[in-house]
Amino acid sequence: MKKGLFLGLAGATLFVAACSADPLSVPNPNSPTVAGASADAAALQLQATGLLRQQRGGLTGYITTVARFGREGYIYTPNEGRNTSHYLIGLAGFNKLDPSGFATGTWGGNYGNLRDIFNLKNVISGQASLSAAQKSAGLGFARTLEALELLYVISTRDSLGAVVQINQNATDLAPFVSRDSVYKYILGTLNAGDAELAAGGAAFPFVLHSGFAGFNTPTTFRQFNRAIAARAAVYYATRGGGAPAYAQAQTAIAASFLNRTPTNAAGMNVGVYQVFSTATGDAQNGVGQNADYLVHPSYATDVAAGDLRASKWTVLGVPRNAPQGLGISTTLSMNVFATNTSTVSIIRNEELLLLSAEIRWNTGDKAGAITDLNRVRSISGGAGIGVSAATAASTDAAFIQALLYERRFSLLSEGHRWVDHRRFGLLSALPRDLTTGVNAHFVAIVMPVPQAECLVRARSTDPTLAGPGC
Repeated sequence: MKKGLFLGLAGATLFVAACSADPLSVPNPNSPTVAGASADAAALQLQATGLLRQQRGGLTGYITTVARFGREGYIYTPNEGRNTSHYLIGLAGFNKLDPSGFATGTWGGNYGNLRDIFNLKNVISGQASLSAAQKSAGLGFARTLEALELLYVISTRDSLGAVVQINQNATDLAPFVSRDSVYKYILGTLNAGDAELAAGGAAFPFVLHSGFAGFNTPTTFRQFNRAIAARAAVYYATRGGGAPAYAQAQTAIAASFLNRTPTNAAGMNVGVYQVFSTATGDAQNGVGQNADYLVHPSYATDVAAGDLRASKWTVLGVPRNAPQGLGISTTLSMNVFATNTSTVSIIRNEELLLLSAEIRWNTGDKAGAITDLNRVRSISGGAGIGVSAATAASTDAAFIQALLYERRFSLLSEGHRWVDHRRFGLLSALPRDLTTGVNAHFVAIVMPVPQAECLVRARSTDPTLAGPGC
């Protein structure tokens, strides 16, 4: 992913060099700079495209990682047991994930993207050929991606907090801040981006890929920004933000692309996606047609009779087992991504409806919340499964269970179940399939900060820069 952007920026730097008045002053084409890119309008498109490619590169890894933690799906690679053991067992006997193992996620990718977003903002601000409206649109785009990247980080690290500050000098370490501060930073960044998009005129100074169809102008991209803000505010509401965060979510979702009255699956699937292809130089969906990506067997036993969402998995004729006895047998193969070019949702209307249900329940409109749940249930689940077990008179606990059922089956392999169970204090309800012996499973609460990050911080002379959990 980064290679394509790197080469593109090198080409942009060569263009700048070719126009130089001093033929002996030639920048190194293998070390493109922000200043060089700022002088070339063509580099802006390369940077924007590169950022979207990099975020795409981390999305499927994020989804399959949290799927394992949330007991949605497993990766049963016959010759690589660590794809199971590092997520479900961790350091054997310690109920702790290995900070140098597979289950540290895309930390480096997240912060690599955040560095590139920082550079993109500098390029936009310094691009003399852009109008004020174009700069505003570009900055709004960059801030939205920045907030989304940090939302992936805090969704996996939660109580550990995260680093939100990117310094000009990449070797200057910035401190970790608390979970509360991270969520406030994310929401503030999204709000700032929304204001910039509002002043962004009719078009971006670059082109977005086809996964943003319908959301590829500053005006329509604002709806995407507000959808991510609604998700972030709902997450924050259950992790310390409380009623004020639900109020923020209510305002954000009203300005998103939420459609409360879709009539079919197409209406549920309106949203923003990452796209894949088999074209030369492009990337394929790594979890599409992946025979090793399997669904936890509890999905077949827990789904309501007649629920159409059971089509998200295929029943195998022969059970699959984890290598070396590390997991459990399953006959369910993941069918969410049917091919190696299937799109992957960043956010879509079905999720917004479920966020709306949670927001309405917690802001006094309980009847509206049940209406939202039943809309999802009837369209995605099918009329045959009836209405939700929850009603406007239900307890909060009963509503949460009804909400989690719909989120579990509607958003399978979209990166939510583990996060949902943690934010509602229900991680203990997730299955621990092996409970005894050296390979006993546990449910991770957070992903660790990678050991490499901790080692860098340990060498710092400033003790306040040591990361939590290091």
